[in-house]
Amino acid sequence: MKICIYGAGSIGGWIGAAFAQAGERPNVVARGATLEALQRDGLVLVRGEQRTRIPVHAVADPAALGVQDLVVIAVKAPALAGVAQRIAPLLGPDTIVLTAMNGVPWWFLDGGFGGELTGRRLAAVDPDGAIAAAIPARHVVGAVVHASCSLDAPGVVRHHFGNGLIVGEPSGQATERVRALVELLVRGGIEARVSPQIQKDVWYKLWGNMTVNPISALTGATTDLVLADDLVRDFVSTVMREAQAIGARIGLPIAETPEDRHAVTRKLGAFKTSMLQDVEAGRAVELDALVGAVRELGQLSGVPTPFTDALLGLARLQARGLGLYPAAAA
Repeated sequence: MKICIYGAGSIGGWIGAAFAQAGERPNVVARGATLEALQRDGLVLVRGEQRTRIPVHAVADPAALGVQDLVVIAVKAPALAGVAQRIAPLLGPDTIVLTAMNGVPWWFLDGGFGGELTGRRLAAVDPDGAIAAAIPARHVVGAVVHASCSLDAPGVVRHHFGNGLIVGEPSGQATERVRALVELLVRGGIEARVSPQIQKDVWYKLWGNMTVNPISALTGATTDLVLADDLVRDFVSTVMREAQAIGARIGLPIAETPEDRHAVTRKLGAFKTSMLQDVEAGRAVELDALVGAVRELGQLSGVPTPFTDALLGLARLQARGLGLYPAAAA
């Protein structure tokens, strides 16, 4: 099977290692120090004291690989437009594009669950429709990652905890291609399962990280400290209730309370969110996919989001000051 990992960061590396464990040799599109490390040393997966070296075929230019059976997009949301510009050589009529990314994806409203919003383009994540044009909906299979990984060095992925991957068609159909993909991931050691409504899984995960991520980036605090402060936790809960109201309006209800979700997050202990790690590393932040898209969905569905708006505005101001988010239009 021809498999390409587009974005060999921590999650892309984790998934690529699983395909290798299942007997495949993944191709990788990478650049810079990551490309050099992969070509020299292969992909390295670290679990505790165990280090596993995984041979990969790494290239800078997707055209060097040609059409693939499966392309896994595992980049940060700000990098997706660049991927869309270069992905065409990898796509044939039957190529599957598995999106393993945080936040609301560009295909989110393609599933038919959203009533009058079905088929609408979300400007927060695909402003001019270029991503949807480059990666047609028929190729897309969504994924929600429930695993914590980080990079020790370029091409060296450390797996911390969690080993789950939820996979599903935007349409909700249990297609043969999704079942086969899940079977392959399971053979590779990932706890994968098919979702009957992948948008609901996307929304539930987003509900938990759309607040703590930007707040940790703003404050430099780990998650335990964010939730330990009564005032901050109440603010987090209020933003979550706004998102919960949007979900109920568009067909993605969440039965839990924010306090239920806080209890789950507390069990993970003190850790730095991915957005805080991005700020510390000087990387562009995923504000549009994590917060901006929620605000837009509120506007489209008629749900007021004053606290979400405030969070987005504050986080955007910080990120612009650090050069990690596009400057405001003049």
